[in-house]
Amino acid sequence: MNNYLLFIDTEASGLPHTWNLPYSAADNWPHALQVSWVVYDDARKLVKKQDHYINTEGITITPKAEEIHGLTPEFLRANGKPRAEVMQLLAEDLLQYQPMVIGHFMRLDYYLLGAGFYRSAIENPLDKLPVFCTMVATTQLKHRPLVRHLRLDELYYMLFSTQLQHQHNALNDVLATAECFFELRERGEIPDALIRRQNKEFERQRDPANKPKGCLLPALMIILLVAIIIYSL
Repeated sequence: MNNYLLFIDTEASGLPHTWNLPYSAADNWPHALQVSWVVYDDARKLVKKQDHYINTEGITITPKAEEIHGLTPEFLRANGKPRAEVMQLLAEDLLQYQPMVIGHFMRLDYYLLGAGFYRSAIENPLDKLPVFCTMVATTQLKHRPLVRHLRLDELYYMLFSTQLQHQHNALNDVLATAECFFELRERGEIPDALIRRQNKEFERQRDPANKPKGCLLPALMIILLVAIIIYSL
């Protein structure tokens, strides 16, 4: 496993209309409104924490998304930074630490960030880094695989028997994701072999314009359904 782990989460303006269009399809990909990430070393020591709101002037936030995370255009105008500034900070950390990048519903975050890099005219460092999704892992656990993907709050409660507080704030969610990942590693539920397996499977999804074929289509429908469930909370 990499010497550094970077956990990341985003809050978005909505969901993609479809999952297999290039980032140049501007109207298809939602915008990241909040991007938060934390970096841990291989001793599980927190070495960096970043939390940024993005001023997306003129961008439409869907009512459902705003209801979930509470981020309004007025708040973002007052507290947000230019998108390119935030994406540049993220790119610098990805290049410096060369981490494995971990998220809960990593595929959505990966595409949102890919679109953000594209819109900012910044080369996407994520394309060359290993990734891991704790949501997908809930059906792949070594000793106790589950029948469906768990939302982050469900996974957190399963592991710690306590409710996840302040969900859908990207910084809180990313810290909770790190807690869950480390706990699952401690329990032996996420062996190195599972990390390698996920990365091999994710290679087919790195470019959203590469349309999956055959048996991959049902998997895409499941992921889309999970996204709808998340945004229905």
